[in-house]
Amino acid sequence: MSVPASPDMPLHPAQLCIGLTGGIGCGKSTVARLFESHGAGIIDTDEIAHQLTQPGGQAIASIRAAFGPDYLTDTGALDRTRMRQLIFSDTDARRKLENILHPQILAISASRLATHARVPYVILMVPLLLENPCFMQLVQRVLLVDCTEKNQIERVKQRSQLDETEIRAIITQQLAPEIRIARADDIIQNDGTHDELENQVAAMHDCYLRLSHRNTI
Repeated sequence: MSVPASPDMPLHPAQLCIGLTGGIGCGKSTVARLFESHGAGIIDTDEIAHQLTQPGGQAIASIRAAFGPDYLTDTGALDRTRMRQLIFSDTDARRKLENILHPQILAISASRLATHARVPYVILMVPLLLENPCFMQLVQRVLLVDCTEKNQIERVKQRSQLDETEIRAIITQQLAPEIRIARADDIIQNDGTHDELENQVAAMHDCYLRLSHRNTI
């Protein structure tokens, strides 16, 4: 499933990088924090995207040139609500935004991998990893966090101001669960208790430690 790293984005020779993905509301951030508590390095591409699109961010000039000032807030940041409405209704606009952001996110992610050389393995959080294979060149395995659609909707409602129609629109834009499951190397099912989730992460952590050890031999 992995794609070899390109020559200009070398990985640390002993580094194991796990691509963490899953649908909206599946609990990726919670799972990442649990892996971090076990000593894993964490790279969050959503955090990188926010940095790129904040006032003065590296992507702002390109976004202004491509979409105009109406898609920026008064402070000069990306207007996320307006942009979200646009890219859900216009596939070309979504691709245009991805073409601006993804190369920069990919380059920063690759650079940050080099700073995690002392951890046993790295979790690279990419919500749309399987939809955007350019990020696959950085990972050796894909870890999917999955849950029922009902739980997705309830969790997103609790943490955001999106209504159910908007949440379902986002879910529709993402790969179907059965496709994600078929393409994943490892799966964490997040429909139970927090203790059950912790146990699954602990088991995967042990697995990744063994794989990381093999990489160093």
